[in-house]
Amino acid sequence: MQDDATTKRLYWHSRRGMWELDLLLIPFLEHRYPQLDDADKARYQALIDQEDQDLFIWLMRRDWPSDPELRRIVQMIVDYAETTSNAQYRTL
Repeated sequence: MQDDATTKRLYWHSRRGMWELDLLLIPFLEHRYPQLDDADKARYQALIDQEDQDLFIWLMRRDWPSDPELRRIVQMIVDYAETTSNAQYRTL
């Protein structure tokens, strides 16, 4: 289980200042991340260390990361966004 400081750090690192990225990352972090296993949590943490322009390209499905670990978590985020009610996005 992650501590409160780690969760806060992840939240602030997930706020990219780019609406399209925030729209995908924040709901995933709030609603799906807590249920991930440790390996997928580590993948998410590695993902948010990437450059915004790379995240945008990947999360908009214009290209996929060459790293299979990052590709896995990007796919999870995209799948979550595509299969989840948009009601949670109204607060962003």
